[in-house]
Amino acid sequence: MMKLMKIAMAGGIALMVCFANADVIRMGPVRTQNTGYKEVEPQSVDWAAAAEQGTQSLLKHYWNASGHYFNGRNDADNFNYWPQAHAMDAVIDAYLRTKDPQYKAYFEQWYKGIYAKNGDGYWNVFYDDMEWIGLTMLRLYDATQDKRYLETAQRLWRFVKYGWDEVYVDGGISWREDQPWSKNACSNGPGSLFASRMYRVTRDEADKEWAVKIYKWEREHLFNPETGAIADNIDGRSMRKAGFNLSYNQGLFLGAAHELYQLTGEKSYLEDAQLAALFTITARQTLDRRNGILRDEGKDDGGLFKGIFMRYFVLLMLDSHIKPENLKQFREFLYHNADVLWNRGRDRERCLFGSSWAAVPEGSVTLTCQTSAVMFLEAVAFYERSLAAKKGSGDSKVEK
Repeated sequence: MMKLMKIAMAGGIALMVCFANADVIRMGPVRTQNTGYKEVEPQSVDWAAAAEQGTQSLLKHYWNASGHYFNGRNDADNFNYWPQAHAMDAVIDAYLRTKDPQYKAYFEQWYKGIYAKNGDGYWNVFYDDMEWIGLTMLRLYDATQDKRYLETAQRLWRFVKYGWDEVYVDGGISWREDQPWSKNACSNGPGSLFASRMYRVTRDEADKEWAVKIYKWEREHLFNPETGAIADNIDGRSMRKAGFNLSYNQGLFLGAAHELYQLTGEKSYLEDAQLAALFTITARQTLDRRNGILRDEGKDDGGLFKGIFMRYFVLLMLDSHIKPENLKQFREFLYHNADVLWNRGRDRERCLFGSSWAAVPEGSVTLTCQTSAVMFLEAVAFYERSLAAKKGSGDSKVEK
């Protein structure tokens, strides 16, 4: 799906500690729900401590201390562009969770490191890759108020808008520059989200209009309003639609819909987001039904998909306007996946995670798989922290 970049030269490892032998699990009562899987009480695991272990392991095993980027595997110094954004997002999550300057110290190094490793620039032939890097730049700006990150995000946003093509399928952002006929969920979901997040910073109405336009195109061409399923792509040459469903695409659509609901207050966006979420957590196309969790989507690009879904799923869960019956189902699914990942999918010695959240990884582990799991752990910690903050202040606003 994404372009694999050339193998990097030698790089170092940051001197971080995984705390692999310190087990943070404190198991409480487990009860079986009528959903067919088990819900673990949130208090049974210290999810902030679990997130800390995961992020420390990400840095220990993947950070290239000489090149200042994340290696593509824990045992090789290869470079892959698009996961860089998500790995840095996990570090940003850790910084927001702890305010520890050790995490902030990686920001500028990464900013310069991926620029150099990507050929002295942030441009990429894949529009979705640039959208992800741009979204991370906005998060860095929000965390630091350093205008360099905002300026880079704005430059990437200008590149992304060139991807809008009306020759094929009456619009939509193409997947890659040299294939304008390929209109994908992975380039339009984060495209709308990027536009919404730009609007939050700039208050330029044109950015909000872009967010709505991109979203409406995806809803019309890739979203099933009866089921909540998102098709992966449509080929503008044949108008053939690829109907397979990925947790990644589901999360991007619901994230874009929820962001627009927050910006506009239009309930239809919130309804779309909930429907997409419900499909993801109930449909056999997206589930490992034996374990009641999101399915294994591969160890390469697909290794990242589940964690991306969970990031936007948690933000949706924190919205006080979602239906109570949906929230109950969402919580059960969230904590069941987290429990399975932590208790059954963790290599306790290395604190690494594989493509299946129900199985301990063996041997080499890709950056995508590790980042996906760490993002999920940070998301659960963020969810609990946000609930506590909202309860204490009555404020419904949360960090992004």
